[in-house]
Amino acid sequence: MKRNSFLYSVTQRFAHLIFFFLYRIETERESEFPIEGPAIILPKHQYWTDIPLVSLSFRFPLLFVAKKELFRVPGIRSYLSLVGGVPLDRDRSIKTLSAIKYLLSSLKGAEKVVIFPEGTYVREGVGAGKKRLIEMILGAQSDLQQRIPFIPMGIRYGKRVGWRRRVEIRIGPPLFAEGKTDATLLTHQIMDEISRLSGLPKSHGA
Repeated sequence: MKRNSFLYSVTQRFAHLIFFFLYRIETERESEFPIEGPAIILPKHQYWTDIPLVSLSFRFPLLFVAKKELFRVPGIRSYLSLVGGVPLDRDRSIKTLSAIKYLLSSLKGAEKVVIFPEGTYVREGVGAGKKRLIEMILGAQSDLQQRIPFIPMGIRYGKRVGWRRRVEIRIGPPLFAEGKTDATLLTHQIMDEISRLSGLPKSHGA
């Protein structure tokens, strides 16, 4: 499951080349990103293209939590794992216990981990955030002996100008919480920030 730095770099360079011709990407950071130590990056999720766009927004390599269905085909499973994919069953976490252990171990190693808190594509709005994984991460803070920054990230797809489509990416200031009991409140704060950063309304019930 360990990420291959060379393959990650090659994939990122290829994505940069392709996306340069397809998109006009504008990135805004509202605060300094914590370079040292672990971090959780929480982007808006609308299309599959969100994944490479998040990767291109940061110079350092990332780990991506992804739904287990993407890892069913052996060749694709191997490739996704080598470029930082971590398969997870959000509904039955016990079945992906090894992935959770790897994720928490990676945070101890100061990795930056990407989690799409909506859990699926939600267009024209911001869906409800899923708190279970956030709760697990907060429970691991005591082992890290530091608070983990949760970084909300907005992605807004605009209109096409010629063949290129404008994409606005806004990275918000870090959010923090003390422990597992704060997971619900933190999840709401994250989704509020994603809504603000993306310029999209929260969906009914979110």
